[in-house]
Amino acid sequence: MATNVKYILAFTLSFGLTTVLAQKPKTETNTKPTTFQKYTPPKLISMLGIRTDTAYIYMEEALQLVTLPLRVTDDKKNAYTISSYMVVYKRRAVTEDEASGKVSPIISNVSGRFKATPLSPIWIKSLTEQLRVGEELHFLDIVAKDAQGRLMFAPELRIIVKK
Repeated sequence: MATNVKYILAFTLSFGLTTVLAQKPKTETNTKPTTFQKYTPPKLISMLGIRTDTAYIYMEEALQLVTLPLRVTDDKKNAYTISSYMVVYKRRAVTEDEASGKVSPIISNVSGRFKATPLSPIWIKSLTEQLRVGEELHFLDIVAKDAQGRLMFAPELRIIVKK
């Protein structure tokens, strides 16, 4: 029985010794935390062709604009790389009430996120075939990257087709 107590006592003490030896000693570091320079992003401008901000344009120009690349520049005309952007196509559509059979107009939204400009060929094809007067293209969440790799948001761009 005395040998069992010795084994239990040795076993218990070895666990305590293991946890003490397994801990890493704390090291003092005298290094300063890194400081960051405050960066004020420039005023950015989103452009599609010559159009900026919100533009009311005729159908012929709208069909040309959907094939052009989206560009982002600043007030000093420095160009920025586009990292990603979203396009929402607000189109006119109709819905039919199943009970009465009555057809009523609605606005239907089609959207997509893109990482390259101009739009993908399938979007260009569908827009040139379906775009009508009164519909709208909305470019939003435009993320631009400068030469140092800093990401920043560019302003939204709306193209509205008028008569």
